[in-house]
Amino acid sequence: MKFWGFAGILAACAFALWAADPVAPATPAAPNDDTARILVDVTRVNMLFTVTDKKGRFITDLNKDDFEVIENKKLQAIQEFTAESDLPLRLAILVDTSSSIRDRFHFEQEAATEFINSVVHPRVDKAMVVSFDSSAELVADLIDDTTRLDNAIQSLRPGGGTAFYDAIYFACRDKLQQDQPKYKFRRAMVIISDGLDNQSRYTRDQALEMAEKADVVIYAISTNITHDETEGDKVLKYLTAETGGRAFFPYKVEDLDQSFENIANELRHQYNIFYRPEPLRTDGLYHTVELRVKNRKDLIVRARKGYYAPKM
Repeated sequence: MKFWGFAGILAACAFALWAADPVAPATPAAPNDDTARILVDVTRVNMLFTVTDKKGRFITDLNKDDFEVIENKKLQAIQEFTAESDLPLRLAILVDTSSSIRDRFHFEQEAATEFINSVVHPRVDKAMVVSFDSSAELVADLIDDTTRLDNAIQSLRPGGGTAFYDAIYFACRDKLQQDQPKYKFRRAMVIISDGLDNQSRYTRDQALEMAEKADVVIYAISTNITHDETEGDKVLKYLTAETGGRAFFPYKVEDLDQSFENIANELRHQYNIFYRPEPLRTDGLYHTVELRVKNRKDLIVRARKGYYAPKM
């Protein structure tokens, strides 16, 4: 089932979030169609994030008074703060099945299967599998059945071009943002790819914008084993940094399992902050947000860089 068959064009408004109809097929929105925009409730911005020390160890004993939020250079008042150790997951596994990753494909399948089995909790979490070569294909919908997810991954075969950005765009717009309200779920995407694209309709920044509007954190595992940074590696670093995720570069197939384990650990060690922007803007623009731990330069906060306000 190709994404082109079910992508819905739905309008969004300032205080009502939409979810794509998973049954009725529709023509996907063109890349510049404003009706495809997903907008947050700007009166309640939430920031889901992790904190580590410089050795990568999670810091889990912080409280509300330890943090400060800066939006557009103005300090914001934090209304709510929670430590989210087991937030339900809505997870997309995006697997590059283009010809360029053929040599490592079997190892990637096995590592992805192990990851799903360790992360997805039946009746709580849901995951989906998307493959992409010349086009993006939904191989398994958002489900909690790990056996079906495993079978979907094992059924994949490499070959073809690379519609990488299209896969990100449609997975975020048509699937990951369905369950509402946003702040009750941890939306994440794990990409296994070399980061290169040669056949997408959408651009890198359009894919990133859709991920940001759907509140999706992107993690990536690079399939580049040259030990030289490629343009694709730079793309993976950019997408993950902007959404609050991480990129991993396992140069040996034996390191794949460790990369997946690192992602699994991060998904279960988060904080959540809510604040109401001051001043309130409904300009439809992207607003930058900086979240930091007060007086602790030794700690690293990993969070998205901002959000899109509605336009009234």
